[in-house]
Amino acid sequence: MSKVIKFGEDVDGYEIPVLNEREIRAAAGILFVWAFLSVLMAILKGSFVSLKYFILVFLVDFLIRVFINPKFSPTLIIGRLIVRRQTPEYVGAAQKKFAWVIGLVLVLIMLVLVVFVNSYSAITGLICLICLIFLLFESAFGICLGCLFYGWFYGKKARYCPGEVCEIKDRHEIQKTSWTQILIVLGFIAFIALSVSLFQEKFSEKPQDLFKIIESAQSK
Repeated sequence: MSKVIKFGEDVDGYEIPVLNEREIRAAAGILFVWAFLSVLMAILKGSFVSLKYFILVFLVDFLIRVFINPKFSPTLIIGRLIVRRQTPEYVGAAQKKFAWVIGLVLVLIMLVLVVFVNSYSAITGLICLICLIFLLFESAFGICLGCLFYGWFYGKKARYCPGEVCEIKDRHEIQKTSWTQILIVLGFIAFIALSVSLFQEKFSEKPQDLFKIIESAQSK
């Protein structure tokens, strides 16, 4: 039974149970895409069907992760299959469990408000935004925002963090950002703002069928 109900894997060279960050990121990416599309459908079409299914799947998946064993989580299994040819990147299991408990609490609130009560509000909108941000940071940047709260809550530093971010050390030269690069980013933001100002009316025009445009041009 201890081999079934367990949180984290025992790996040689690591003093505490660990998990593979690569498969966690892959699973987070899968959940992010589904959540993002579901929220878009709710906003643009007023359809909450996909969101309700997502809440149910998210709930079951995280219940398995937290209370049984992450190795039996369907999304983590899919993530493992996707990244099976990549070298594992081990992270401490303790902080991941804490982060997933946060996710479990949020999805339980969504289950009650969206599925059982069949409602929407600023509360559900805020929770959706938080979940999207958490999943995006995990999948795109390898940053576990929930893990950051682990140290604050328990008053101790997490161990074996992705990219060794738990360790205090000087950045490599290639990681440093110059003022020139900062100015480039600011200039790029200004370019986007200027583009919106200049082309908003043009870009807002509804696209036309290409072949109809060609036919119309030929008939002139």
